[in-house]
Formats: sequence, C-alpha cells, structure tokens
Amino acid sequence: MTDPEHGLRPWSTLNEDEQLALRNDYQAELDVQPLTCSLDEKMARFTKWLEERGVSFSMDDLRRPKR
Repeated sequence: MTDPEHGLRPWSTLNEDEQLALRNDYQAELDVQPLTCSLDEKMARFTKWLEERGVSFSMDDLRRPKR
C-alpha cells in the first residue's frame, strides 16, 4: 500500500521487521545529528529521513498501539 498523494508507503503498513530495520539504520543518522529534546524536531528529522526511503510517518504512528 502506498500513499497515492506522495507515492510513499505508510509506516503503519510496514511489518515489524521492516520497521525495526529502518529504526536500526536510522541510529547511524542519529549518531551524527546535533542533540535535541524537541519532539517536533525529532519527528521532522525522522520523517524527512523516512521520506527519502519511500516511507511516510506521522504523529498518528507514534500514538498507534502496538500490534
């Protein structure tokens, strides 16, 4: 399933292994970013990084209960 407006796969459609792999890959990016306590900044960075990999992510994905 893709987001037809943006051609991105919604985060919620990824299986647990795909989500884990992306979070693990993102750790290398986190290691070189300046530190921040701002949730808005963290969301913006992660969302942009995921979009570059064809995945959409939103605040709703943070609130979604685990499967």
